[in-house]
Amino acid sequence: MAQATHSVARIVSRIAASLLGGYAFVWGFTVLGIALGLAAGVDYDEATMLAYLLAFLVFLGVFLWAYAARSLMRVWLVLAGGGGLMTFLAWLLTRSPV
Repeated sequence: MAQATHSVARIVSRIAASLLGGYAFVWGFTVLGIALGLAAGVDYDEATMLAYLLAFLVFLGVFLWAYAARSLMRVWLVLAGGGGLMTFLAWLLTRSPV
């Protein structure tokens, strides 16, 4: 019975990683894409539209990868950590004087 409980916890954690971690990663990707677009001189509306369109593809990729990866810890680190790092980099980029 302990093995079944352990297995259920891993499945729930992988589902949470694919949805919540994927959302955090795509959020970071989107805000970093918008910030980089603005820094490159792209109009805000165009940068936002491009980032949102690419975000659908990125979310699909990380969602599927969350189930294909062998290490659940790596999935959490890449998705949550990568999302946080990209959000922080976007914040730094928007705070710097132009």
